[in-house]
Amino acid sequence: MTIRSEWRARLQEVHKGGLERSLRPLKMISSTQAEMNGHRVEVFSSNDYLGLAQHPEMREAWRGGGAGSSRLIAGSRPVHHLLETALEEHFGRPALVFSSGYQANLAVMTTLFRSQHTVGSDRLNHASIIDGLRLGACSVTIAEHGLFAPDVDAHVVEGLYSMDGDRIDLMQRPDEFLVVDEAHSVGALGPGGRGVAAEQGRRPDVLVGTFGKSYGASGAFVILDEDAKRLLVSQGRSFVYTTALAEPAAQAALLGLALATDERRGLLRSKVDRFRSGLNDLGVEALGEDHVVPVVLGDKTMAASDSLIQQGIFVPGIRYPTVKKGTERLRFSLSSAHTDESIDRVLEALSLCLS
Repeated sequence: MTIRSEWRARLQEVHKGGLERSLRPLKMISSTQAEMNGHRVEVFSSNDYLGLAQHPEMREAWRGGGAGSSRLIAGSRPVHHLLETALEEHFGRPALVFSSGYQANLAVMTTLFRSQHTVGSDRLNHASIIDGLRLGACSVTIAEHGLFAPDVDAHVVEGLYSMDGDRIDLMQRPDEFLVVDEAHSVGALGPGGRGVAAEQGRRPDVLVGTFGKSYGASGAFVILDEDAKRLLVSQGRSFVYTTALAEPAAQAALLGLALATDERRGLLRSKVDRFRSGLNDLGVEALGEDHVVPVVLGDKTMAASDSLIQQGIFVPGIRYPTVKKGTERLRFSLSSAHTDESIDRVLEALSLCLS
């Protein structure tokens, strides 16, 4: 079998299993509305939790050019340093900016842990954490979700889990080395939007965050101590060997940090409470307690998603292998920009498609 024929065979298996994915073009009209195939839809699947991605000032901030190369070669621009300074003032520790959350996690996992280290990884950790640990030299112990693994040198967890929408107790063994990926929580949760760890009173040794969700921009960052930052700059392959965050993205991230206010977080909380209360009134069980609202429907998921899209509600189904077979789900993402009317509308649409 040739390489190309093997590709076709694999695609046939993917299609046969109902797992083929496709891209659906959306033209954003506002933070929560878009045009899809000539029709307007309410978007309840974006991670734009504070409604900043389409903010007028944010759109204006996207100016400048590409970085040209790695920051070590030609890409370290004034805006990168301004952004890291703003992060350091906000989080109180050194910061390093990356082009994506995936690259940030790859750098942390492959650089900060060596062959003599054993790292505990939560069973539901994001693919970027899993891949980073696989690429690294350390030994890995998979921990049951929510529990820290025994007899390890460090633990890697998430602040808010993106598929189950839940938090775990980060105060387990408070003196042990901890890495927390706060991608879905920074900006939206915790004091000053500093994440779940800060809310629980835990100061992780390494915090990974992204600009592409609550902050409405693009890229990512790592908060850590000075020695670890110097190691990432010198030996973090996904930092050293990739083009730096483009200037427009860095400008937007800098603005997003300023626009992510307590007022917006409070508004987000009110939208979450309204939606979750409505689900409860419908007798629909949802996981978690925050702005990521998974509703597990199993084999009914894709039909429910199609029904919602026909009613003008965009919420793609989440399937295996992203989640386990039998736990397929609709994952609603709430934004401070959702109106009460749009929330009531999606509740009515969900009631119709599940009746």
